[in-house]
Formats: sequence, C-alpha cells, structure tokens
Amino acid sequence: MVSAEVTTFPPSGQIHSVPNKANIAVQLDGVLKRFGDATALHKISLTIEEGEFITLLGPSGCGKTTLLNLMAGFAEADGGEIFIDGELVTAIPPYQREIGIVFQNYALFPHMTVEKNVGYGLRMRGVPRAEIAERVEQALALVKLAGYGHRKPRELSGGQQQRVALARALVIRPKVLLLDEPFSALDKSLRLSMQVELKAIQRKLGVTTVFVTHDQGEALSMSDRVVVMSAGHVRQIGAPDEIYRRPRDPFVAGFVGDVNVLPGQYTGRDNSAIVELGGNVLRLPTERVQAAMGERLDVYVRPENIQLAQLGPQAHLSATVITHVFQGDHVDIHLDVPALGNTTLFARQSGLESLTRWPPGCVVGVTFDDEGVCAFPAANQGQA
Repeated sequence: MVSAEVTTFPPSGQIHSVPNKANIAVQLDGVLKRFGDATALHKISLTIEEGEFITLLGPSGCGKTTLLNLMAGFAEADGGEIFIDGELVTAIPPYQREIGIVFQNYALFPHMTVEKNVGYGLRMRGVPRAEIAERVEQALALVKLAGYGHRKPRELSGGQQQRVALARALVIRPKVLLLDEPFSALDKSLRLSMQVELKAIQRKLGVTTVFVTHDQGEALSMSDRVVVMSAGHVRQIGAPDEIYRRPRDPFVAGFVGDVNVLPGQYTGRDNSAIVELGGNVLRLPTERVQAAMGERLDVYVRPENIQLAQLGPQAHLSATVITHVFQGDHVDIHLDVPALGNTTLFARQSGLESLTRWPPGCVVGVTFDDEGVCAFPAANQGQA
C-alpha cells in the first residue's frame, strides 16, 4: 500500500547510486536484519534482473517476508545495502521507491470503491484526474474487472479482491512488484487459475516481480528463478528445474518436493560414485554425491523416479507393497523394504493400473532412475 504522504524526492545530490549493470533491477549486498538478539537475515546478497519473476521460498520464519519488507522499505536493514534500478534505497522511505506491493490480506480500503482503491497511489502522486481515470480503467481491464469500478470491496469475492489489490499495485507502473503470499487465502482451484493469470500479466508488462510463498508448487510453476531460504540464510538460487533436480544441500533436497530419504554409504568411485544401498550397489554421477569416501549417506530419491517391476536380477531392492494412496492423476504406492530396516519407501506411479497390478502384499522389484537421486552425509553420522 502506498503511504498517504505526498511524494517528494530528495535533491539529486542526496541520491546515491552505483553504475547500473545491464538489466539489473534489484541488488542486495550483504543485507543483515536483527530483531533483538535474534538474527533474521544473515548478510543476504542477491541480484534480480529486469523483467524477472523471482520467488522467495521457504518455511514460516525463514526470513522471506522480512527480506520483502526490506525491499519495500517497511523495515530498516541493520547492515548491507539495497539498490533498485541502480539507486541506493536502503534509507529511502517506501513511497519514494517506486514499488508496487500486494499483501497477503490485500489491505483494501473498505470505505472506498474499487476505482478509488486502485487510483489511490496515483492520487498521492499528484497525477491529473483525467489520467487517473484512464489508468485505473486500463488496470481494471488488465485484471479482468472492467465495469467493477463502482463496487465496494465487500461486494467482491476473494479472487476479485485479490485482482483489485494487484491492479492497485500495477497502476503506478512500479519498477518492482512485490507479492507477499497473495494467494494464500484462496481455495485451490482459484489459486491455480490466479497463478496462471498473474504470470500472464507479468509477462505482458515485463515488470520485475518478487514473489513470497511457502508453497513449493507455486514457486516451481511460476518462477524464472527460485531463492530457497532457511533460518535467515539463502540455501540455493536457481531455475525451478535446477532446484528440484540438483539440490545443493539436504535442506533443499528435503524441502522442495516429495522425497524418500534412504540410508546408504559411499563405498567407492571410478567413473561414477558407488553407493551401497540395502546391500546393493547404486552408481550415481559423482556430482550427485556431496560426501567424503566412506561416509554414511542420506540418499534422497524422488518418488516419481522409482520404478516397480517383477522381482529379478536387475532390481536394486526387493519390497512388499503395504498400501496405495490414490491421488487422482497418480497413485502413491507405499513399500516395506526389509534391506533398509525401518525405512518405508513410496513410489509415485501414473495410471490406475497400478492399483491392480501391484496389490497390497505382493513382492516387487525396485529400481531407481538416477536422474532423481542425490546423496549427502547422513544427518546422524556419529551414530552406529
């Protein structure tokens, strides 16, 4: 939401800037934030390109909303610098940063009509009345709310209120659009449709967008890049496919997407890494095993990269089917694997034939597609 103060900019001599590298919209250099004795952000550095859709992903309390608030100017950094479009904005108030923001609860003014809500930021900037009317009409058409300008927020559905909040953020033509879990209050089907609409609008306008969510599906489906955060640290930055298929540490491997974690050991290396898993050998590309020779491992296996077949010599493991979990477009099959001790494995199979082909109680052979496998030192390394 734009501050009610009238926008005034400091004299040019008071605006510090850095040479703006080509296509860089936002740059964070060693940004630090503390709340009392607790450090919420540990010297975060991040570069966001113009027109990029980047998502801050992590569990509650990881610092993603705090980082968004620092970009917006709603919180003050305890260290480091923030640049928007090459200008140092660390100490500049929100209404001078040329950012648009959509909050989790939309923060609409209940006493104002839709058109008054959308035009609020323009009025605070002193934009002429005729231009405000034109830009508000364009913004409402963009979010598919043409003709809704006379209504009050209470007369709108949750999805429509979300569109009004988005129109209000976009109408000021921001350099950066900030979105703080804007779909969390919507039901699943509406949330999915709004994801598609938002991404289409972002591509059409080319606006640099920073999106905060704890929903992995949103992050993977919408983003150009994903920033995975935990406990105030950035754990990995990369394209969605890279984050999902090439996690750099156990946190990313376990947090992003569904995964099995199996006990193994790094036993050898030639052209590949040799991993012992339940008395059988699994060969992986060496870059997938981030451990020292001889270390006990946690082996991360995506359920969709597990293949089931009749038990035979090609199988990595033998397993007994425990139960099926029908998920509509796929079936999760839970397996008891004696060679892995108390570890239960689950495989994701497409097609309803899995329900009858692998009934509970049957014994199957399990093989792993190494595309969905990576390994790190076991979390309980010191235990026997």
